[in-house]
Formats: sequence, C-alpha cells, structure tokens
Amino acid sequence: MTGEMNGRQQDVNGAGRERKHFCPEEKVRIIRRHLVDKVPVSDLCDELGLNPNVFYRWLKEFWEGAPASFQRKGDKPSRKLDEKVQKLEQKLAYKDGVIAELAAEVMTLKKTPGEP
Repeated sequence: MTGEMNGRQQDVNGAGRERKHFCPEEKVRIIRRHLVDKVPVSDLCDELGLNPNVFYRWLKEFWEGAPASFQRKGDKPSRKLDEKVQKLEQKLAYKDGVIAELAAEVMTLKKTPGEP
C-alpha cells in the first residue's frame, strides 16, 4: 500500500510500519542539517522516523559521490576511457600489421630453397 504524506511517498511494509522515501534533495538537506547545523543523528532519525543505519548509508553515498561534483564538465571519465580505448585499438592494429608482415616473410622463406 502506498500513500503520499508531506510531499514524501510512503509504503507500508509487511510489519505494518510506514517506509518513507526521500528524494535526493531531501537526503542532502537532512545530511546538511547534521553536518552544518550540528543536529545529532539520533534527533534527526527520531524526527523523521528514520533508521540510523539508513542515515549513515546516505552519508557514505554522499561522501563517495563528492569527488564527482568537482569534475569539469568536459573531463568525464567516459571521455577519457574512450580516448584510451581508441589509442589501444590503434596500437593493436599496428601490431597486427607487423605480425602479418612477419608471417608473410616466414612463409616466403619456407618456400624458397635453402643453401646446402
């Protein structure tokens, strides 16, 4: 069963308790209250009906995602990865060409009669 309360979506889990779903903006606002306003985790969790483990998971995800906020827009990891893949493909094509030349040379040497 789902419902809407105070702008948050809530589910009723199997134990009859309501599970609140917070949007990313709300999660950041809650984390900010703890970090900036120094509101204790226990007070936040009591006020919001939130399990402290959930809060600490949000906090961990927040810190893990922090470096991405400082990346330049044109400096995306996928772009760097694409460039690296392209360079490796060029290197591999060059090596394939060298191997093909050497294989052709070996075949030619095998076909020509050797000196006694």
